[in-house]
Amino acid sequence: MIVGVPKDDFPGERRVAMVPAAVQLLAKAGVDLRVEAGAGQAAGFSDADYVAKGATIVASRDELFAQAELLLTVRALASRQGQPSPDLARLRRGQALLGLLDPLGDAAGMRRLAETGVTAIALELVPRSTRAQSMDVLSSMATLVGYRAVLLAAEALPRIFPMMTTAAGTIRPARVLVIGAGVAGLQAIATAKRLGAVVEAYDVRPAVKEQVESLGARFVELPLETKAAQDAGGYAKAQDEEFYRRQRELMAQVVARNDVVISTAAVPGKQAPVLVTREMLQGMPHGAVVVDVAAEQGGNCEATRPGERIQVGGVTVIGPLNVAASLPYDASQMYARNVASFLAHALKNGFDSETPDDDIVRETRVTRGGEVVHARVREALGLPALVPAGVA
Repeated sequence: MIVGVPKDDFPGERRVAMVPAAVQLLAKAGVDLRVEAGAGQAAGFSDADYVAKGATIVASRDELFAQAELLLTVRALASRQGQPSPDLARLRRGQALLGLLDPLGDAAGMRRLAETGVTAIALELVPRSTRAQSMDVLSSMATLVGYRAVLLAAEALPRIFPMMTTAAGTIRPARVLVIGAGVAGLQAIATAKRLGAVVEAYDVRPAVKEQVESLGARFVELPLETKAAQDAGGYAKAQDEEFYRRQRELMAQVVARNDVVISTAAVPGKQAPVLVTREMLQGMPHGAVVVDVAAEQGGNCEATRPGERIQVGGVTVIGPLNVAASLPYDASQMYARNVASFLAHALKNGFDSETPDDDIVRETRVTRGGEVVHARVREALGLPALVPAGVA
């Protein structure tokens, strides 16, 4: 199979979908890898690095798209800043596309992909199972996001994180609250602890308490009914507005006692819940920092402006976008390993068969043969459920 890696030109994107070190892994799976000239440059990988590992460099984007049977991308080829991508015209029927496609957030883009006739695979939809762990791109990227969020906070905070006892007296440690104890949140806890902060964390899912405490943080428990807070895949489920209103009331005192708040609470395919209000910011210490890594989904903080760093009273509110792309070298390596694992599995299990038996292939495939085939995306588009093959 000829697999193409185009240069990712999504705004602000610096990652590349495949790195030189993983080329030989793909070769073992029967893949002929071709890379657009300069595709890895922003991530620290030269064209010569790819050639040394056996890949072929293709000079033009049009030529790469014409040659490739399967295209590997990082960000979506469907939409760009809310508009159709110019790459849609380069795609052809029967071609396959694999990457982070934002299928639940950009259902209209998935319809446009379907119209090209490609088989589109969305890596956000990889099941959270032991079998699929090595393919879990979201967890890989979230690990880097949690780490980076703490560094952003430490840089903006006008004080140090650790306690220090010196001849000039003792400096008390900074207090950090992490909201959301998924992969990003847990990595944020671990990083803040390594920097010497006193850390506490809150998550709507009581099941994560043990993980939070194992990292040395205090788990914040609020008197709320949370039995239905987690879906079968381990993700947080959206709650009703009354739940969030009560949650905000109880969170006010917790937020007020912290110097830093790092919020990571997001629900796949949904607007991020607002958990930190402007009123809460007024109760925080002067110089406090909020890093809202849910900014791309609207933000957990009411004051967040996606992509901006603003002052609200005496509090700095940072709404970073595409955080993993700010660490492109390691992010690309992790992403590429996940992709290589997925491809090795999918090629063996027939990712383009009409009715795949494999749940990993079935759950990640969004379009095929001119149709949107993923049930949740069809629902978002108001389309009827597909009738399985062989059913009258």
